[in-house]
Amino acid sequence: MEETKRYLQSLLFQNKIDIPESKQTLFEDFINNENNITAVKIIKEKQRMIMQNWNLKNRIDDITHQSVFLPNGTVNKIYDAKIDFAQLGWIDFTSFEIQNLEETGLTFDHESKLLFGSPKISGDLKIKLLFKIEGESEETPSHEKILTVIVNPDPKSLWKNIESDKNAPFAKDDHVAISSTFLDKKIVVASKRGRSHANVGSFREDDFAFKNLDSNGWSVLAVSDGAGSAALSRKGSKLACDTVVDYFEQNLDKENLKDFDEILLEHYKKTDLETSKKISHFVYNTLLKASHFVNQKIEEFAGNIDEELKKFHATLIFALVKKYDFGYAILTFGVGDCPIGLLNKDLTEVTLMNFIDVGEFGGGTRFITMPEIFQSEKLSSRFGFKLVDDFSYLMLMTDGIYDPKFVVEANLEKIEKWNEFLSDLKGNNQDNSKVDFDDENGDVAAQLSNWMDFWSPGNHDDRTLAIIY
Repeated sequence: MEETKRYLQSLLFQNKIDIPESKQTLFEDFINNENNITAVKIIKEKQRMIMQNWNLKNRIDDITHQSVFLPNGTVNKIYDAKIDFAQLGWIDFTSFEIQNLEETGLTFDHESKLLFGSPKISGDLKIKLLFKIEGESEETPSHEKILTVIVNPDPKSLWKNIESDKNAPFAKDDHVAISSTFLDKKIVVASKRGRSHANVGSFREDDFAFKNLDSNGWSVLAVSDGAGSAALSRKGSKLACDTVVDYFEQNLDKENLKDFDEILLEHYKKTDLETSKKISHFVYNTLLKASHFVNQKIEEFAGNIDEELKKFHATLIFALVKKYDFGYAILTFGVGDCPIGLLNKDLTEVTLMNFIDVGEFGGGTRFITMPEIFQSEKLSSRFGFKLVDDFSYLMLMTDGIYDPKFVVEANLEKIEKWNEFLSDLKGNNQDNSKVDFDDENGDVAAQLSNWMDFWSPGNHDDRTLAIIY
C-alpha cells in the first residue's frame, strides 16, 4: 500500500498536481482503489522488466566492444595465450564457444581457456566468440564477439632464394657439403650461401678445402670468408683455400720434416725451453711461407686479369695436422675473424687456436690479401701449435656461424659455450635439426647442411663449418 501511495504521489507531482489538505480523504480512497493498486503493480513490473532488458543490452554491448589484447603469433612458431575470463570480467557468462579456428592451426581448450597451436596462416585472424550471460533465457540466441590474433609471416618465407648466375665469371655452387676421412679421424664440412646473398641472387663468398697428404702423413684443412664489400671475393676465398692445400702438397716434403719429428718426440718426452723454441721456429717458418705464398698467388692472379687486389679480399684460417704414436701435432694460422677451436677428449677444455681480428680495427677485419699483415708486429700471434694425446673436435668456422652461435669473442674461450654449441648441433634447437656424428650409415654432410638453415635474426651471412672428429 505504501509503495502504491509513493508511486501515485510521484506520478501526480510529475503532472503538477498538488493534493490539498481538503482532498486528503479523497486521495486515500484513490490509493485504496483495487484497480489503481493493480495498475501500479503492473507498471512497476513493466519498469523492472524494461530496466532488466536495458541492463542486459548494455552489458552485451560492453562485452562486444570491450578491447581484448591477445599476443601476436608467427607462422610455424608455437603459440599459446590464455583468455583470462576473470580478468576480463566475464564471470557472468553462462555459456561460450570459440569458432573460426578451422585451418588456422590453432585450438581452444574450453577448460583452461587456452588458445594454442602452431599458426599456419598469417594476417589478422578473426576468431568468433559466441556467448550468453546471466539473466538471459535458454532460448535467447548467442551473442557474437570478434577476437583478433595478429599472426606474422614466417621470417624465413620473406627471403627469396634466387640462384646465382652459373655463367658469371668465377661462378660456384650456392652450397656444398662433404664428409670424408682426415688422418685416422672423420671430417664433415658444409658451406652454405647466406640468406642475404640468396635474396638478391649473389654468390656464396665462403670456401674451404682439405686434403690428406699421404706422402708425409700430414693433412691440411683451410676455410676462408670472402669480404662482402669485395666484388670478386668468391674467387679470393677459393684461391686462398686451394692454394694452401696445393702449397703443402707440393712443398711440405721440402721442409726438414724428419728433424721436426725428432724434436717433437723429444718435446713430448720432456718439454723444455729449447724444444719449444725449435718447434715455434718450425711452425713460424713453415706456415709463414704458406700464408705468404697464398698472398702472392692471389696478387698474381689479380694482376693477370687486370683486376684490383682488393676485389679478392678474403680471410683465411687453416690447420696442418699429423698423427704420431704419442698424439696429434696441430699447427694453425689465421687472419680475419674466423675462429679455430680445439676441444679436448672429455670436453672439459677448449683451446682457441688463432688470433681473431675483431674490435681493434673498428669492427673491420684483416685479409690474407693485405701485404701489411706480414709486416705487423703481431704476425707471430697468427700462428698456433698444440701437441695433444687426442681430441674430440677440431672446428674451423666463418663468422656466419660464430656470430649467431657465440656472439662475442670472449665466449670462444669458454668450454660451456662450446658444449652448448655441440648440444645445438646434436639437436637441442628450435628446429630439432640434428647432426648425428655417431651414425655410420647416415649422411652427416646433409645433416650439417640442413642444420645450417637455423634462423637467427640479423645473421644472414654465408655459413661454413668444418669439423674434424
